[in-house]
Amino acid sequence: MAEERWTVLKVIQWTTEHFQKKGMGNPRLEAEVLLAHLLGIDRMGLYLNYDRPLKEEERTAYREMIQRRTAGEPSAYIVGYKEFWSMRFAVSPECLIPRPETEHLVEEAVRIGKGLQPPLRALEIGHGCGAVAIALAKELEEAQIVATDISPGAHALAQENVETHGVGGRIRFILGDLYPAGEGPFGLVCSNPPYIPTEEVLQLAPEVRDYEPLTALDGGTDGLRFFREIARGAPAFLAEGGWLLLEMGKGQDPQVAAILQEEGFTNIDFIPDYAEVRRVIKAQRLC
Repeated sequence: MAEERWTVLKVIQWTTEHFQKKGMGNPRLEAEVLLAHLLGIDRMGLYLNYDRPLKEEERTAYREMIQRRTAGEPSAYIVGYKEFWSMRFAVSPECLIPRPETEHLVEEAVRIGKGLQPPLRALEIGHGCGAVAIALAKELEEAQIVATDISPGAHALAQENVETHGVGGRIRFILGDLYPAGEGPFGLVCSNPPYIPTEEVLQLAPEVRDYEPLTALDGGTDGLRFFREIARGAPAFLAEGGWLLLEMGKGQDPQVAAILQEEGFTNIDFIPDYAEVRRVIKAQRLC
């Protein structure tokens, strides 16, 4: 990248090929996200300025970003944000990066929430950067939402995001584990808990294992620890007729369903993701 005329398009093409050689998924998207952030424009803006040459200081800064990404650091941490539910959320290594699969959790929670008797009170367990709670607040405009997390860093980040998206008056982020003492009852409880078995955590892709918080991934020996704890605590916080929604890992649906049945939940059903994996389980408390 030392030639005189490195245009936006040429830089994207070079970086895409470089990322392909490194075996990265979505190499062109990765190249565009990094360059758009550097230049302060969106990805469409890249192609409206495709013939613009980069300045030397821009090329230097972009090289550094490429080196960080090639070393395994996720693009979301490099640029400091991630898109989720058509919104931009600030992220950092203090929290997991929101995944597209979790939008299925939001979608089903919104559908159920709109059918519940107002005023709706909802709880999210393990809020991370606040993406799920904020998405629910945007879609369920009359709902009052409480969200918990044990990470002070994630708690601070969620507070930043809630102010950015203007729903701070309807969400309370509480620093604490699982259920918040003295709160409830809730018509809806949802969570994307840690569900990777402990022995598999260190086998994850380096960009996950080496950069994202392992406490937000490690679900105990069999990956089901938090499903048990959430299901066990739910009756004390869920209103009668209320719903519990949980995101799961691939193949965990029979075990999680059995856990919920043991705790007295009924009307258990599954929501698949785009790969037809049973990604979300929902269950109702009727007594």
